[in-house]
Amino acid sequence: MRPLESLLRTFAELHPEDAARAFETVELAERVRLFKTLPVRVAVSLLERSSPHTSAPLLRELDTSRAGELLRELSPRVASSVLHQLDATKRDEILATLTDDVSRSLGELARYPANTAGGIMEPRVASLSIDLTTQQAISAIRKAPREALHYLYVTQRDGTLSGVLNMRDLLLAAPRDPIDPLVRRNVVSVPDTMDSEEVVQLMRDRGFLALPVVDFEGRLIGVVKHAEALQAGQEAAFEDLQKLVGAGADERALSPVSLVVKSRLPWLCVNLVTAFMAAAVVGAFEGIIAKVAALAVLLPVVAGQGGNTGSQSLAVVMRGLALREIIPGVKKRVIVKELLGGTINGIVVAIITGVAVFGWRTVAGDTMQAGLGLSLVIGLAMVVNMAAAAISGAVIPLVLRAIGRDPAQSASIFLTTVTDIVGFASFLGFATAFMPMIA
Repeated sequence: MRPLESLLRTFAELHPEDAARAFETVELAERVRLFKTLPVRVAVSLLERSSPHTSAPLLRELDTSRAGELLRELSPRVASSVLHQLDATKRDEILATLTDDVSRSLGELARYPANTAGGIMEPRVASLSIDLTTQQAISAIRKAPREALHYLYVTQRDGTLSGVLNMRDLLLAAPRDPIDPLVRRNVVSVPDTMDSEEVVQLMRDRGFLALPVVDFEGRLIGVVKHAEALQAGQEAAFEDLQKLVGAGADERALSPVSLVVKSRLPWLCVNLVTAFMAAAVVGAFEGIIAKVAALAVLLPVVAGQGGNTGSQSLAVVMRGLALREIIPGVKKRVIVKELLGGTINGIVVAIITGVAVFGWRTVAGDTMQAGLGLSLVIGLAMVVNMAAAAISGAVIPLVLRAIGRDPAQSASIFLTTVTDIVGFASFLGFATAFMPMIA
């Protein structure tokens, strides 16, 4: 074995977490070459600790039998996450190399969208039949795999979730007593189609270590563990952050250039169109700007303050939507609050800006009337644009959510369009109205 391969193997065996992070930084071609030299046990250890976006390209480059061998050793949840990242043809080829039971189980998991409870659940979950006695239940618990034991879930014969059993109650009961009277029926479960963000919120609110997942008939099919829910919540937050600035949700730091272009270019083109719209507004006042050159200097100030105000409002509303704080009954209050906040902040900033502009124009040699006129123009424009930006930052994500669109995907682009157009139009419009003073 060559020294590099030997070093990687030792590193992965002694420090698997650090090895997985370091392995992700290697170029794909070299990563595939090194990965092929690793024994199955070490390769599986790396895959278990790597992100699905990093593991999928490795399996895509391996021959089908080797990829199937590795998937068979992975936990079902991790294996299904990796399969999500493969195209349908490659996925079917790999599943065909597995046994029927494993292939069917992974195929069913891979059909769940990654952002659902079914997509993040662990299918290995032990349950007790409700017609067992205490002695039989304890015996069944001892035989169950340790990784499949979470809470003591109790089901009917057909697999329908009935409730949960307290270990203390089970141990204190007589051996021949049935467990049916001991079952707590008010167990909280989630459907397999529930959005993963809602699962994370529910788990955070209730303080559960795990949540049972049921299908549309109420049958227990898996469990969402706290660690997986936390990871899903973090990934969703980072994806929203990337989409908020026009990057693709699937893009990673080491993603290929083709994915970078594919995910970013469409939104850059949309942003270019909106920029031309703002430029058209400025072009309509070209004659006014030619008469007073100071207007061109101050245009970015108005637009920039509006953009910052809108971004603040957008961030707060996006957080409220993500944490389910904004429900139908409070939307109007949120909009009014943002409008009032933006208006008050606009008045304060307008006063500060007006004083600064007056001092600047006085030093530059303008008359007092011209300085006051320009201060008044930028002050009024600042109030209008910051109020419009604040209310836009609140309304745009609410409207996008109402029509079934992801607010994170395009809210910032629409917000930038509003703040630029309103800022330029109000500033140059007021300048036109007060031209006798400032000219």
